[in-house]
Amino acid sequence: MRPASELERRRLNETFAALCSIPSPSGRAGAVAARVERELRALGLQVEEDDAAAQVVGERGNLLVRIPGRGEQTVLLCAHLDTVGGVEPIEPVLVDGGWESAGETILGADNKAAVAMLIEVARRTAVEGSPVGLELLFTVCEERALGGAKALDPGRLRAPAGFVFDHASPIGEIVIGSPSYVRWEAELVGRAAHAGIRPEDGSSAILAAAKAIAALPSGRIDPQTTVNIAQVHGGQDGTNIVPERCRIVGEARSLADDALDGVVGEIVQQLHEAANDPSCSCDLDLVVERLFEGYRLRASDPLVQAAEAALGECGYAPRRVLSGGGSDANALIAAGLPCVNLANGTERSHESSERVSQAALEGMLDVTFALLDLLGEG
Repeated sequence: MRPASELERRRLNETFAALCSIPSPSGRAGAVAARVERELRALGLQVEEDDAAAQVVGERGNLLVRIPGRGEQTVLLCAHLDTVGGVEPIEPVLVDGGWESAGETILGADNKAAVAMLIEVARRTAVEGSPVGLELLFTVCEERALGGAKALDPGRLRAPAGFVFDHASPIGEIVIGSPSYVRWEAELVGRAAHAGIRPEDGSSAILAAAKAIAALPSGRIDPQTTVNIAQVHGGQDGTNIVPERCRIVGEARSLADDALDGVVGEIVQQLHEAANDPSCSCDLDLVVERLFEGYRLRASDPLVQAAEAALGECGYAPRRVLSGGGSDANALIAAGLPCVNLANGTERSHESSERVSQAALEGMLDVTFALLDLLGEG
């Protein structure tokens, strides 16, 4: 397939900006899903929606589109519709050849850069055909531990393998390893008392939480393992009450299962020790959930080799990397569908300084066209 034309590049950027201007935090991606569905139906394509919305408690389910190919093979291409952040207005602007948010919000390039690219792939292949059959999957609630992809019935898919475009780094990187992920939530329950009259009758859940947090592992534990203490909630409106309750929420992830088990064990131990501290004795209600599994791919994997060849044809130097982040590829691989997650050229995802250059946005489209050609050649 030929590289993108000037018209396709311009339209890609216009679609991207339009999608970014529609807030779509996890669970509330209905408006952007409706926009994507309209774009695809205008091409004469049938759009299927599954029942993932009920499972993830969201406005819409996953969207799936099929486009016939000239050959017998079919491949899945995947991007997610939701973002981090809230529902505040987003204004995408061009600055020095790249898209940024004009305000203090995220831009939403994670993952609308890939969504816009797949829409442009659909525009061309719906008219001109594709070397291989295509299944375009737009998932929901990816930012909530891959909720939409985990809710997907893999029996709906005909493709035996696929590519996900959800790695926020320069084009050329191919994710060959991704971590397993554990979320934990600790509810500490002490005893309320008047803070000025009889504080000795109380037991501060906030003090117990503070002792736990001070002792917990946090940040980068080793080259493959990280821990994040994400939320702390506790206390009442007044300052004259010994706080009875405090909740701590965090995560741990690792590319090595034994390291993950070890660090989660340490988290559990430290939380119990803090709850049993005589100075702030509390009951502890602890929930630990393993929300998705990691994976490792070999350099000889045919999908990895196809990605490397397509990147090389487009002038990019392929680089195999291990990632600390999860993607829909984790859920799809766990469901039995081989996948490779490719970098999409976005920068600083989940930050207000998030950015993607026009060159990266357009380059991702050319790489995908080259990839389809290579797959069509077998």
